[in-house]
Amino acid sequence: MNPRISRRSLIKVGMAGGAALFLPWKPGAMPARASGHVPLLEPDDIPKYATPLLIPPAMPRAGKITVRGGRNIDYYELAVRQFQQQILPAGLPKTTVWGYGPRVAQNGPAIFNAPSLTIEAKHRTPVRVKWVNELRVDPSDPGSDFLPHLLPVDPTLHWANPPGGVSGRDTRPTFNGMPGPYTGPVPIVTHVHGAAGVGDESDGYAEAWYLPRAGNIPGAYATEGTWYDFFAGKAASKGYLAPGAAAWDEGSAVFQYPNSQRASTIWYHDHVLGMTRLNVYAGPAGFYIVRGGPGDTATDTRTGRRAVLPGPAPALGDRPRTVYREIPIAIQDRTFRTDGSLFYPDTRAFFDEITGPYIGDETEPTDISPIWNPEFFGNTMMVNGATWPFLTVEQRRYRVRFLNGCDSRFLILDFNDIPGVEVWAIGNEGGFLPMPVNLTEDHGNRLLIGLAERADLIVDFGGVPVGNHVLRNVGPDEPFGGGEPDGDFDTADPDSTGQVMQFRVVPAKGADRSTPPRFLGLPAIEPLGPGTPRPLALIEEMSTHFDDAPAAAMLGTVSGDPVLGAAWTPLMWSDPVSENPSVGDTEVWEFYNATADAHPMHIHETFFQVVNRQPIVIDEENGTVRLEPGSSPRPPEPWEAGWKDTVTSLPGEVTRVKLKFENAGQYVWHCHIVSHEDNEMMRPYRIGPVQPGQPE
Repeated sequence: MNPRISRRSLIKVGMAGGAALFLPWKPGAMPARASGHVPLLEPDDIPKYATPLLIPPAMPRAGKITVRGGRNIDYYELAVRQFQQQILPAGLPKTTVWGYGPRVAQNGPAIFNAPSLTIEAKHRTPVRVKWVNELRVDPSDPGSDFLPHLLPVDPTLHWANPPGGVSGRDTRPTFNGMPGPYTGPVPIVTHVHGAAGVGDESDGYAEAWYLPRAGNIPGAYATEGTWYDFFAGKAASKGYLAPGAAAWDEGSAVFQYPNSQRASTIWYHDHVLGMTRLNVYAGPAGFYIVRGGPGDTATDTRTGRRAVLPGPAPALGDRPRTVYREIPIAIQDRTFRTDGSLFYPDTRAFFDEITGPYIGDETEPTDISPIWNPEFFGNTMMVNGATWPFLTVEQRRYRVRFLNGCDSRFLILDFNDIPGVEVWAIGNEGGFLPMPVNLTEDHGNRLLIGLAERADLIVDFGGVPVGNHVLRNVGPDEPFGGGEPDGDFDTADPDSTGQVMQFRVVPAKGADRSTPPRFLGLPAIEPLGPGTPRPLALIEEMSTHFDDAPAAAMLGTVSGDPVLGAAWTPLMWSDPVSENPSVGDTEVWEFYNATADAHPMHIHETFFQVVNRQPIVIDEENGTVRLEPGSSPRPPEPWEAGWKDTVTSLPGEVTRVKLKFENAGQYVWHCHIVSHEDNEMMRPYRIGPVQPGQPE
């Protein structure tokens, strides 16, 4: 089998509207028991709608930093720690997880949770965070032993690789025998996803990780990533330090976010090279909401006055039992064992029954990693850190900020089992849309949300009967290839992953004074000017040893005339930077998707505008793509208007986005199916020239 002929050859390209039929392929069936482990907890054994939805409180600050002649800075000290949390309903075991929480809490609760509390930021008020790795037995004692990972770490990927020491860190190591899972200290580095205008030293670069301070870290281990020292020096030169400090402390980093962007729903999570899927699955993530500024004002078109949006949202100093009508909701999928612990595959055989030989095999090494799975789909839906929770709502309007925080699962939220509901999209990752979008009347009461995408919705329960109603998911329980539910792919299991949460509707206790969405006038969005095209490739690298077995997901460049046929070149994370715009450049990035799956593409540092999509013809034998003859570009979906930081690139299409680069530095772009990102589907890019002293 030609190693470049992938699962993409099993789909039909160029369907009406540019969608592709999903191929008849699924990950390995979920075993009842993984060898040598506690049995898996079946979804049917988890009571649904037994736990109230947690609405994350606002994260308490450690203090404020006064800046003479400048803007004062909101200062936080946030640590990652291990703890137990009641994710499953009461009566079932607690789950050991990781999460962020405040080391110092001023006027707020010192809560560690997964997902974590919400950082509330104000437009153009900088936020400085000291991110601390406290994954050790006693978080208060730097001399205590480190904690190993909760999940199986595959050391055969291109990953942080602390055991490699300074010379071997951030590499794909070689082995003379097949290694077991890595069980050493865990590296972290935090990325605020959607933070625009941030310096590269504060972006959470994948090679700027750091281990916890701990008493038993082997002396030969690297304790920081390749870029950590360079960024630490750059941050110190900018004054990005903890109060009273002259440098970053061991086991920590200090990042600053200018919050110069429009009001927006962004989020923070770990971003370590080759380990993001595992670290995020273990828990560390949370919302970060920017408020205020000219992009945060809506008008009531009936009066011309300022519109009233549903609220309040959680804020510092809230009284107990405050009723919230603006609610952030993070949807994730997980699988559990009967003892409450998290399950994540510890063998490639879970995905496609390949039991070896693997990379590192002593007699017949291959190109398949022993643990990494190309995708993972949990069998249980977890919302704000609880499985299948319920939320009591009145018959009135609510503002709900949704986040798809899954590993590989595209969500299609389906409101059709909530009779009388009216749902409007008013924003996405980059803030308000140019105009409200009526999902109920015009889009079948459904919304596709790719991995890491956010949706800012007004959900009107005013016409919903009193009673209990379920929000459903009709996305697939397998990789998403475009198309429509039930026609082009099987929808999620209606008894488990096809259910998200329950709304318990009760009578309104007072008048709803919020502005009906149809009368919302949202801020205008100025389109970017002309941009230089930059064609890029999304590629699946197939094994040369096993049939139809993905060995890695990759990115690359495309060269040539896309009308006649342009060739793609796959690139590894370690290859030199190939995307190097200058400060001030406007470009159109063209994602030519030559794989079987949709990929949610995320570009760090900046927001972009979705331009269009267009069908392509793929020649896998020769590694070329060309525009489908006679095809025309298709405009973005209405809920993709405005500014975004993540876009769904469908198979068999080119997806074009326009962006302007305004801040010099070293950043990354990648697929946000984190299992793909962790195995080569991430590339560095640089804005402006090489920085003096930066790592090679």
